[in-house]
Amino acid sequence: MIFLSSKEAALAEQRTASGPIGARIRRTEDPRLLAGQARYLDDIRLPGMLEGAVLRSPYPHARILRIDVSRARELPGVFDVITGAEVRELAAPQPVIWQQIPDQRMPESYALPTDRVRYVGEAVVAVAAVDRYVAEDALELIDIEYEPLPVAATLDEALAEDAPRLYDQWPDNKMGQHTFTRGNVDEAFTQADVVLRETLYYGRQMGLPLETRGCIASWDTYTNQLDLWLSTQGAHVNRDLMGEALRKPVHEIRVRVPDVGGGFGNKLDFYIEEVLASLMSRRTGRPVKIIEDRVESFVANAHSREQRMEVELAATSDGVITGIRGTVWAVLGGRLSGAACGPPWLSAAVMAGPYKVPNVDVSVVGVFTNRSPIGSYRGWGQPEATLVYERLVELLARKLGLDRNEVRRKNFPAPEEFPFPSTVFTYDSGRYAECLDLCLSGVEKNGWKERQAAARAEGRSVGIGYGFHVECTAFGPSRVLNAVGVQHSGFGQSVVRIDSTGRVTVYTGEVPMGQGIQTALAQVCAQSLGVPIEDVTVIAGDTDSCPYMGYGTGGSRAAALGGGAIIRAAEKLKKQIRDIGAHLLETAPEDLVIENGRVAVSGAPARSVSMAEIGNAAYRSVGKLPAGQTPTLEEREVMDPEDLAWAYGCTAVLVEVDRETGAVKVLDHLIAHDCGTVINPMIVEGQIHGGVAQSIGGALLEELVYGEDGQIQTTTFMDYLVPTATDMPPMQALHMETPAVHIPGGIKGVGEAGTIAVPAAIANAVDDALDDLDVTVTAIPITPPRLLAKIRAAQEQQS
Repeated sequence: MIFLSSKEAALAEQRTASGPIGARIRRTEDPRLLAGQARYLDDIRLPGMLEGAVLRSPYPHARILRIDVSRARELPGVFDVITGAEVRELAAPQPVIWQQIPDQRMPESYALPTDRVRYVGEAVVAVAAVDRYVAEDALELIDIEYEPLPVAATLDEALAEDAPRLYDQWPDNKMGQHTFTRGNVDEAFTQADVVLRETLYYGRQMGLPLETRGCIASWDTYTNQLDLWLSTQGAHVNRDLMGEALRKPVHEIRVRVPDVGGGFGNKLDFYIEEVLASLMSRRTGRPVKIIEDRVESFVANAHSREQRMEVELAATSDGVITGIRGTVWAVLGGRLSGAACGPPWLSAAVMAGPYKVPNVDVSVVGVFTNRSPIGSYRGWGQPEATLVYERLVELLARKLGLDRNEVRRKNFPAPEEFPFPSTVFTYDSGRYAECLDLCLSGVEKNGWKERQAAARAEGRSVGIGYGFHVECTAFGPSRVLNAVGVQHSGFGQSVVRIDSTGRVTVYTGEVPMGQGIQTALAQVCAQSLGVPIEDVTVIAGDTDSCPYMGYGTGGSRAAALGGGAIIRAAEKLKKQIRDIGAHLLETAPEDLVIENGRVAVSGAPARSVSMAEIGNAAYRSVGKLPAGQTPTLEEREVMDPEDLAWAYGCTAVLVEVDRETGAVKVLDHLIAHDCGTVINPMIVEGQIHGGVAQSIGGALLEELVYGEDGQIQTTTFMDYLVPTATDMPPMQALHMETPAVHIPGGIKGVGEAGTIAVPAAIANAVDDALDDLDVTVTAIPITPPRLLAKIRAAQEQQS
């Protein structure tokens, strides 16, 4: 549920009355999905298509001595078997677009290795056969001789002086280091009234879309055209990277994206299976499909989050934060994904969060370990940073005996201080204290404190926790991305076309993946052009027909960049519409208004023409066009904002802790949030609720666990627990609107809003529930064994 202030509610009513933006319009894509008419990757059947399977390493670290695939090649139904040596002849190393750490070490990694494997699940050989069953049978016939090597399974093992080297040419396992500085940190800590030191750990997790990753490659050996069907969040960026990996010009590659069964960042990264399917298709002359099964997903999909954060905070005796310093230890895998050390880098870059911290010195250090590669996941380093600064604020308030939210308020920048320069980025706009007050008023109206008091009277441990966050949105200013080392642009692009019947088609580079972007962009276009939303169709997911987009659909960017480009294109298109309408109505263009699909004389609505008549004149009856008017109605606009847009919010949770088991139950949730202009409140709520569900799982349940031998222990949903409907609390969204400065329409992103602050808020709530024991949560997820150990240690200390 979204609650607006009276002033903002009035503005929302005006928008709804004058157009679709701000209206609760049902998602236009849903009827087809709900009726089972979606077409996912595995629904695609091409003539002569083969199916692939991948043989993966059972060792976390081993030298490959010998590979014998002869028996697999001879199995009836097998068309191709490809090894690392063959890949090296046919393809270039896997691209890494995130190179933001100066002098970072870049291991040369191909789609298949030739010398050694560095994590359990690393692909070693791929097979293409008549079906998946035969392909998997062929895998069992492949004989590989390994020489096991010493394993660096943990961060400490990888950092040890005598650690086994994952790459022999380097003196240690560090991928690189980068430090963000501001002010004079040493002086701040020398002069501080109070200094806090804490080590926080965020466990290894991953996104779990219902549809696992997959691809279909069809290489036409006569035209040299490669057609790819990918379950991906970035059609154009994957086409570019595929061209780089295959040493192939991108005009010979077409990427099509069918319905995507969830992305969550995992499907934005560039993976080896796409390269393998393409090479085997080229060699066999037949399409090749590779879809990972769920067990493969646990080792081959991008892992994320795992960091150890050693931090210090300096403050005055009245709670003013004067400095933060520390190190983010990023536990990378055995090779670099396309995202490299990007998420941990962002964790360090935003470690000051929403607070005015004049002195900062935070380093990020990437460390290779014998684990699966780290990549993208919803939140992209921001949940980890939020855990740090929100834990430190609460611990500071506890140490000084101050109200925790007053400490927050004291350290917020005021609205008049925006745009506010933080450590690395500049926050464009914000009303942080007002957002905090809105959250606190929601807690009061819902009677949480009364519920807490009643529960405690019954002997139950119930706590209230808060977490304030900033969210990097409109991810894409190309010059900003290039300046920090990203080897790709980030602009968005949209084409708006009116056809001969007056209907509107939007072509976008954004990728729908369940987030409602087709409906949101249709609303933006309908309002911008003054046409009914039912007259707007949004086309996406094809590099041949849709305009180039500099990045993928991630980073809370789709509505801001896609919508911003539509607004600008529509403005140019409206000029053409008015010129044609003025000619048909024999009036001046400036006297016309465009509403509900009609072009009318202002103040005289009876004198009007329909958009269909405009379209007919532009395409068929061109003799009706004014002199000099070019036929057709189409505009293209590139949206490359000068800077990012920063959304923000304050999360509150009510939790109950079972002191006998260490189990935590989230009883209630609300968030006060500002994502700029709200296009569709229902979609905003859906994005927030989905993010909250994921973050509750991440805070309490989900962790990819490795044994001392480097073997992953969590490879099924029996081991890797995810939340179900019974774990979900009631959820509320209290909404504010502060328009983005650099985006037409004031749109900010909302895709990661529900994900970022919930783990920190739950940790703070657990501390509150156990305040009599002085327990401090320092690790995510807060699993029952971890919390129970802290409870018992505190109880023993008290006794």
